[in-house]
Amino acid sequence: QVDVTAMARLFGYVDVTDSGFIAAVLSIAFNPLFWNVVARWEHKTRALSRVFGSPHAACYCLGTVILMLNCVRSHCFTEAMKSQPKLEGLDCHWAYYSGLAILAVGTLFVISSFLALGFTGTFLGDYFGILMEAKVTSFPFSVLDNPMYWGSTAIYLGWSLM
Repeated sequence: QVDVTAMARLFGYVDVTDSGFIAAVLSIAFNPLFWNVVARWEHKTRALSRVFGSPHAACYCLGTVILMLNCVRSHCFTEAMKSQPKLEGLDCHWAYYSGLAILAVGTLFVISSFLALGFTGTFLGDYFGILMEAKVTSFPFSVLDNPMYWGSTAIYLGWSLM
């Protein structure tokens, strides 16, 4: 037999029927699917590079679309967090400041990753044939293998706690 009381209690704090929650889940799932499909399609066909006249212009265009989709995702996530039930234990100063600290660390990793990789390194330039001269091993890559992913996760975790 399986004791499902913990899972039932957890689902008491998540309203999966809320339209904001559904929009957040869909945007969270859609974004990486979209950019991976588009990047792999570009890698195989070079269609975006031909349409935009160069791999750099196409990469900058895709990167801009990804940034806009991330804004939509962040908005959907924020709206979902506002409409979901709250844990009473997290309605205090220590949870807020812990969330703020986690968000700050995540932001540090995301921004430093972007600065280390540049725009085309961050936004799938390798799929467009835009390669970096050498592997980036400076901070934050000297601390984590995937600092952009871990940083983004930390930002959303911190935002959730706040």
